[in-house]
Amino acid sequence: MTIKKAEVGDIRKKNKALILNAAKKEFVTFGFEGASIKRIAQRANIPRANIHYYFANKMELYQELLSNIVSIWNSKFDSLNMDDDPKTVLSAYIRSKVMYSRDEPDASRIFASEIIHGAPVLNDYLSTDFKVWVQTKVDVIQYWIKQQLIDDINPYHLLFLIWGATQHYADFNVQVLAAMDKAEMDEQSFDAVVNSITTIVLKGCGVKTTKHTDTLLDK
Repeated sequence: MTIKKAEVGDIRKKNKALILNAAKKEFVTFGFEGASIKRIAQRANIPRANIHYYFANKMELYQELLSNIVSIWNSKFDSLNMDDDPKTVLSAYIRSKVMYSRDEPDASRIFASEIIHGAPVLNDYLSTDFKVWVQTKVDVIQYWIKQQLIDDINPYHLLFLIWGATQHYADFNVQVLAAMDKAEMDEQSFDAVVNSITTIVLKGCGVKTTKHTDTLLDK
């Protein structure tokens, strides 16, 4: 019985996902320096040799994990263009970022740890592709300002505000729960986070919308 290329591809994708999910738990628990390929294999319940089949070493595994995290985050805002309505786009972006903090808190913490430690792995990305990505978003926000769709605010600080506010619920979850006297954040809690951050950001930006846009958002 021969295995088709498509099946081989599916197996490869499944195995890499299994390894990356196990690595996520390992890196968030022990950091890069303390993480162990042996423990990652144990977490994934696979032989250590299987990990080395897909990844040459711990660094390569860590790099791909970070790359995946960045790719998912950026994809939520990649299609932004000057014709988009600020209220619609910013509201959707805030929701996606909050829900990512809810669904993938470990990924957010790994990224935060990388940045806190000086971004040794992401340094090249931050000085190249990241700058280009950010500039395209800044250009759109500046266009909105010029069209008087939002107030004359600093586009960079708007982005920083959204990133910091939304990722806070993953990176500082223990502090959040302590402050709010909660054992955990449920679905209703995260919906409240989305609504609060969205209201603060939109009002802070003085977002202007048409009746047509408001009608769409109320549906």
